[in-house]
Amino acid sequence: MAWLDLVSYLFGGAFLLNAVPHLVSGVSGRPFQTPFADPPGQGLSSSTVNALWGFLNLVVGYLLVCQVGAFDLRNLVDAAALGLGALAMALFSAWGFGRFNGGNAPKSP
Repeated sequence: MAWLDLVSYLFGGAFLLNAVPHLVSGVSGRPFQTPFADPPGQGLSSSTVNALWGFLNLVVGYLLVCQVGAFDLRNLVDAAALGLGALAMALFSAWGFGRFNGGNAPKSP
């Protein structure tokens, strides 16, 4: 297995995880941050923009996971690369966007 395949699976996991909040916001009709908002990543984009951005993330994630190498979910190394990418994106999103959506714990005085 080429190590570049694992890098592809790592980024694929990140893209697949990133698709979730955007698709959920899009189909539920709620605004959410996207790179296209003003200011980018901080302002809110429409539910339509979120649905499109989420779908694009889904397509890119699919291409990185299913069209590179021979990804096998039963292979621990492949699954770990995908999972680590998803976990990294989840933590990045929680820390980065929690301040806008009330998800970060308040600091004690």
